[in-house]
Amino acid sequence: MNMQASQVRASGATHTADATTAEEGIAIQQEQAKFDSTAATEAAMQNTLLTPRFYTTDFDELDAIDVTPVRADWDALIAEMEADPNKGHFKKNEDWDHVDWDGMDPALRKEFIDFLISSCTAEFSGCVLYKEMKRRGANRDITRLFQLMARDEARHAGFINDALREAGVAVNLGFLTQKKKYTYFRPKFIYYATYLSEKIGYARYITIFRHLEAHPEHRFHPIFKWFHEWCNDEFRHGEAFALLMKTDPKLTSGRNVWWIKFFLTAVYATMHVRDHQRPAFHAALGVDPDWYGHEVFTKTSELTKQIFPITLDIENPRWAAGLRRLQKANADLAAAKAETGLGARLRSLGAQARAASAFVGLYTIPARKHAVPASTRLEPAY
Repeated sequence: MNMQASQVRASGATHTADATTAEEGIAIQQEQAKFDSTAATEAAMQNTLLTPRFYTTDFDELDAIDVTPVRADWDALIAEMEADPNKGHFKKNEDWDHVDWDGMDPALRKEFIDFLISSCTAEFSGCVLYKEMKRRGANRDITRLFQLMARDEARHAGFINDALREAGVAVNLGFLTQKKKYTYFRPKFIYYATYLSEKIGYARYITIFRHLEAHPEHRFHPIFKWFHEWCNDEFRHGEAFALLMKTDPKLTSGRNVWWIKFFLTAVYATMHVRDHQRPAFHAALGVDPDWYGHEVFTKTSELTKQIFPITLDIENPRWAAGLRRLQKANADLAAAKAETGLGARLRSLGAQARAASAFVGLYTIPARKHAVPASTRLEPAY
């Protein structure tokens, strides 16, 4: 890290928004770690079904990818990312309004900080994975892509941490890199999960941004003003993973379609449950979580048609009913885990069984099939 810090000083970058590599961005964060909060870092360290994880994979398999079948779209995307349209964007400027953290409703403050910590951890988990691929690989096409994506994610995580520091908390990202548990996923599972994470991230951010454009009285924090450019980074990253999957038709056909359906269901269901844990946050935004979820799922489903041969039938009555059952089971599980004794243990097991049953019910809803276009490339249209 000392070497990275010296590189930052040599480059003249003093803020993660100006860093041109992930290494520079992480080094800047490490320099600021003395201001970070133990409690926030401990929250980011948690590993549950609903918290963002750090992933590792078979980097040799990633390094062997041949992008020749998608060369034209690939080169265009890389050129767009190398142009770096968001360099210098993710830092406070004159549009950053004062935030009265002390005067904020306590429930909203708690949920918003939880949202920021979770978002920071998710962004940084992508940075860590992408940076490791860049470090280990020899395939110039692949290492260049992951270097660019790691750069973007480091900026996002650093910007969120800046917002957290105003509230007197922040995540020690260097500590996370060293100490957080890593989960191994096969490359194809990394593709499915990360592609969906990037595309649903775009759909989430742009839905909030457009809502607050129409209702600025609900913009209780200035970070939401940055969501438009932010979600465009997410969109480009999703485009990259769509192209990676396009290089091997087996990834989106045959038995792998069942895996695609699993990840679609898991990502959508996790978002629904997590959002319903933050009622004060969504009330402050003037957003009904059920409406918001359906908007995000609709946008994401349209986007994923570019590469996935199926979409989930989110209009099926079983879908909303299944999400409600899953949410109730999760709430009951959280309540049981907060207690002790045999009764609490039995209630916990019962809630876990109901959650599993609800998920199976969601997964077994017949999917909608469609033809996948010859070219995957899309432009953000929302």
